[in-house]
Amino acid sequence: MKIYYSCSVSGGRQDLDIFASMIKLLKEMGHTVPTEYLGRADLLALLEPMSDQEVFEQDVSWLKDSDMVVAEVSTPSHGVGYEIALALVLNKPVLCLYKAGVNVSKMISGNTHPNFAIKPYTDLTEAKEIITSFINS
Repeated sequence: MKIYYSCSVSGGRQDLDIFASMIKLLKEMGHTVPTEYLGRADLLALLEPMSDQEVFEQDVSWLKDSDMVVAEVSTPSHGVGYEIALALVLNKPVLCLYKAGVNVSKMISGNTHPNFAIKPYTDLTEAKEIITSFINS
């Protein structure tokens, strides 16, 4: 399966280890993750030569070609919200994960779309269990 991983780029780099671990899990499960570069420490330098339009077109293309979306939503992000909404419009399953105790936007936490799930996690072990369960369901 192709799984589009989404996370905050501009504001969430303090969680890079979490992002990288989630991406690694998806790849270890045998899935293709077109956005695996989001787990790289040099992400901002990689994106620097790309125009805003190039990033947009690349990410929308990858999202359209993916089977599902897994998003880490602990840090608010316009881009992640956009990607979640687009995925749901395209009728793709979406799993949102957030650190337990973090206040998540009510636009995310209140979503009752049938292809949508949002789950808190306390550590990476629990996050991996949630991801595995969602993908296998």
